[in-house]
Amino acid sequence: MRAALLRLRRGTGLPVAFGGLVEGQRHVRIGELTGTGTRALSGLAVSSGNGLGGKAVALSRPCAVTDYHDSRHISHEYDSAVAAEGLRSVLAVPVVVRRRVRGVLYGALRSAQPLGDRTLSAAVAAARDVEQALVVRDEVRALLVAAREPEPQTGAGQAWEQVREAHGALRGLAPRITDPALRAEILLVCGRLASAATLPPGRERSVSLAPREVDVLACVAGGVTNAVAAERLGLRPETVKGYLRAAMRKLGAHTRLEAVVAARRAGLLP
Repeated sequence: MRAALLRLRRGTGLPVAFGGLVEGQRHVRIGELTGTGTRALSGLAVSSGNGLGGKAVALSRPCAVTDYHDSRHISHEYDSAVAAEGLRSVLAVPVVVRRRVRGVLYGALRSAQPLGDRTLSAAVAAARDVEQALVVRDEVRALLVAAREPEPQTGAGQAWEQVREAHGALRGLAPRITDPALRAEILLVCGRLASAATLPPGRERSVSLAPREVDVLACVAGGVTNAVAAERLGLRPETVKGYLRAAMRKLGAHTRLEAVVAARRAGLLP
């Protein structure tokens, strides 16, 4: 959210940006602020349909007003907080994931000026960053749940193959995530997935591999060639070979299959 708000300010030139995620039943809590001069908006609870942000939530589309206090197109439950910050022109963009509003991003001016389409488009692009982050986070949490659940007596092999495929996809996705905090979180969860599959609680990994070596092994575990692995990871085939050779040496493996098996035993792959 913070990274998206900073992008919103850079992309729109608006001096103030703030936002929050939905809590409970379509209730947004303002949790991140940048460019504000007071704490009047911090922690503000915005209900669906109320104020500008609540209208954006209810309609699932961006909304804007040129002069917040005098606008006849919104309700005015939050006028005191907006006035305390000295805001006039305000836009609100909903964060929508799978047709459900998950949050709202706001941008604002302290003067009454129309906010054009260019400004709105930049704000929408910032909201897309949050949407992408939430989609990835949802997938990661679902994988963690799958990894923690006891294996059923039937279909266990197929279920774990799906987890392994998803793990490989996440390893390939992580380097392309621009938000460093989200990228680190994805890699952390990938590690937890791998450990949950093979390591008993409290046991440490016996082998340490570089992140790119694990990325390459995750691709190899999916049965792809070096060329395909290179394309997925944005590397040259020769670089993939180098990482694979280094991983095999550390794992004491002589073949690609041995390397994958050893990596799973070491808790590096699910």
